Amino acid sequence: PETIKAYCLDFNWAGRKGFADPGTWKGADPKAHVAWHKAMGVNVIQTFCVSCNGYAWYKNGVVPAQPGLKHDFLPEMVKLGHQEGMLVMGYFCIGSNTRWGKENPELSYGTPSDYHLPYTDQYLAYLSSAITDAVTKTGIDGFMIDWVWQPKRLSTKGKWLDCEKKLYEQLMDEPFPGEDKLSKKQDLAYSRKAIDRCWKTIRKAAKEANPDCIVWLTTNHMNHPHVVDSDMYKETDWLMNESGDMKRIRTVKSMTGKHTRLITCLAHWNKQDATKVVPEALKAGVGLYGFAKPRQADSGLIPLEGILSHPVNELKGDDRNIAVLARAYHGASLESVQGEEGGFVEPAK
Repeated sequence: PETIKAYCLDFNWAGRKGFADPGTWKGADPKAHVAWHKAMGVNVIQTFCVSCNGYAWYKNGVVPAQPGLKHDFLPEMVKLGHQEGMLVMGYFCIGSNTRWGKENPELSYGTPSDYHLPYTDQYLAYLSSAITDAVTKTGIDGFMIDWVWQPKRLSTKGKWLDCEKKLYEQLMDEPFPGEDKLSKKQDLAYSRKAIDRCWKTIRKAAKEANPDCIVWLTTNHMNHPHVVDSDMYKETDWLMNESGDMKRIRTVKSMTGKHTRLITCLAHWNKQDATKVVPEALKAGVGLYGFAKPRQADSGLIPLEGILSHPVNELKGDDRNIAVLARAYHGASLESVQGEEGGFVEPAK
């Protein structure tokens, strides 16, 4: 699309902390979800191939489906979304996968709601097969990749698994020096190599399954030394600053490919002022995206009626972000409110 107008009802999280349990929102209805996104005015739906808990949102794939999944959710979302002229994008969390971590404890630093997976041969083989399967079977236009980071060393207390020591030797062509002797220079070089190899695995699987598949990278730390000036930034199709500010986007723009689309994000955690970010992004030709955790346990939706009918200045947090994005997506002003028939009504002059 000329302007990316995207949203995600985020199935990754439930409650205040931790990933959603497998089967949460198992009854989510694709018709209701596409209708919700249509009401928002999006032209890109971002939903899920595999969410952080490690279970898939479609049936009969190489990755087990969410337990009790009522609908063949992702393929049906694709079919219905395409009928409405929308792109439908999936999602993979790269650095964390609870199910895979539990099934491969020797290849995981445990399964907290944090980055816990080193990019071993075994994990990349799983990731490649999962991506190939999802792109081939569901008809998605592409997918977002999230948490493309190294295991969080604070969480591991500086300790390295044997499998990652072997990976270090494999990538660096030198013995692992030991946790207490590993220099910052060595760690940086290894980390960049590991992430680059992971990226090339992801891109190869996506493009071989469908050459037109859009690979969408989101990062919550755009200027991190592990990823700046990387092939990943040059080769990704869409690149999003999850922190939401335009300053970081301007900083990395020169690091991206000629074809790369840039996107900014609005979510409660990044505390950006949507009324400032949205107009600035639109003026700069930068795409827009928002996400929030569902509020209805049965449907996986967020009721819009009580949000869009209120003036923006009366709203806070995710409600305010949703309200501003919906107006921008529909081409309405910030002063407009939703009328009784669903459209936005501009104030009388």
